[in-house]
Amino acid sequence: MTSRRQRFEAMVHALSGDLYRYAYMLCRDRAMAEDLVQETFARAWRYLDGLRDEARARSWLMTTVRREFARQFERYQPPIVDVETDDLPGRTGSETDAIAVRRALLALPVKYREVLVLQVIGGYSGDEMAQMLEMPRATVNTRLFRARQRLRAMLESGLPATGDTQTEADDGAQESEA
Repeated sequence: MTSRRQRFEAMVHALSGDLYRYAYMLCRDRAMAEDLVQETFARAWRYLDGLRDEARARSWLMTTVRREFARQFERYQPPIVDVETDDLPGRTGSETDAIAVRRALLALPVKYREVLVLQVIGGYSGDEMAQMLEMPRATVNTRLFRARQRLRAMLESGLPATGDTQTEADDGAQESEA
């Protein structure tokens, strides 16, 4: 039992920061992100013996965070909370740029924010994201492209966009064609 516990503790120590950042970018709420990570690790503890390849632990846990978020979202609509800029970590010389990027990223629809965060923070490839999100790679690539376009447009305009000229329904129709 000790080796199982040590293995689990090492996994928690190594991955909790990345999981929290991903969860926070999904839900935009600190308490909910903490709950998502906690529930993810609770599930990981229950199914730890099923993890045969330690190198896949990160991908497995990121997928679990996403699924836990989906379960939470099915139950209720999470409140959208604006984060105070004084509370943001990592404020340095280019703090206004970092704040603008964070706000623009949080203004993206979840389907775009999700793939962008998985790529930038998680470092996942298109194939890995497609497998984790259970969608075709072309859809992942399309969402990444649109996420970057929207983020660039928001940053260039200086205002977080609440919507582009296209509606979400139009985006979905075009993605299914991709």
